Order: sequence, then structure tokens, then C-alpha cells
Amino acid sequence: MKLNRQKINIRKAGGNEFLEILQLLKIAAENLQYRGIDQWSYWLDPPKERLDWAGDGFHNEEFFFITLNSQIIGMYRLCKEDLLYWGKQNDAAYYIHSFVIHPKYKGFQLGRYTLQFITEEALKNKISILRLDCNASNKALCQYYLNQGFIKVGEKQMPLSLNSLFEKRLTN
Repeated sequence: MKLNRQKINIRKAGGNEFLEILQLLKIAAENLQYRGIDQWSYWLDPPKERLDWAGDGFHNEEFFFITLNSQIIGMYRLCKEDLLYWGKQNDAAYYIHSFVIHPKYKGFQLGRYTLQFITEEALKNKISILRLDCNASNKALCQYYLNQGFIKVGEKQMPLSLNSLFEKRLTN
């Protein structure tokens, strides 16, 4: 199957779409578990603090859906700061979280397409740095971000995992 890029859209989540966010996170967690990757298992039955975290992002209009023919096939959360993982930073950056492509649509370079879209939006808004983190034990995902031009700049020990911190400096 080949995807028609003209039918792919990226839009803000809104209205009553919070459950779609939780559903995508659960699908991603199930897929990771199926592949033997110990990551995001808390999204299978999210505790209150995870629900609050996602709810805050939803109410702050930080979640975006990737759609194909108006069907939601992925999402990400885009923040202007990330005190939990990155601490206080002085330079303007976008922080990418909860980046999910539905497993049915893996292999169509939607991740690359979405990261390019985020890059273009960042540059339009005079943001020259993208930052994200991922579980350090997920070697394939770490390599993916390196292949997309991110540089590993550190690690952050969290209660449930050691996370690699990645950054990408943008230029026009």
C-alpha cells in the first residue's frame, strides 16, 4: 500500500478527542510490549499522574493528530518547555513527546514526514532547536532519532526508566 501524502494532515487535537490520545498511547504500548520492548507499559492501564500529564497537555492544546483522509493515524505532543526531563533551559526550543504512529502505518516514513513538518513550523516561529527523549534501552528508536539528525546530548534517570536526551539544531 502506498500513502497519498496530499491526504495526510496534521492538526491540533481538540473538542472531545482526549480519549483518542489515550487510545493511541495504549495501542503504542501494546505494540511495544508485543515487540518485547519494555516501554510505556503504564499506558496499558494509566495511573492518575499519567492521565493528569496527558490531560494537562490536552487542555494546553499541545497535542497534534496526524490524519489520513481525516482518520487519526498518529500524534505527538509539542511543548515549549520540559522541566521534568530537561530542566530550565534558556534557549527557545520545541519539545516533542508522545510521538506515535499507529503500527498499521509504520514503514511509510510518516515519522520523517512529521518531524519535517515540526521543523518547518519551528522555523516559522523562530524556534531553532527540537528536543526529545526516549527510553535509552530502546536502541532502535535511539538510532532512528540519530538517523533523523538528532544528537544525543545526555541522559536523564526517571523513576521507571533511563532516558536518552536528543537535540536537533535547525537551520533554514
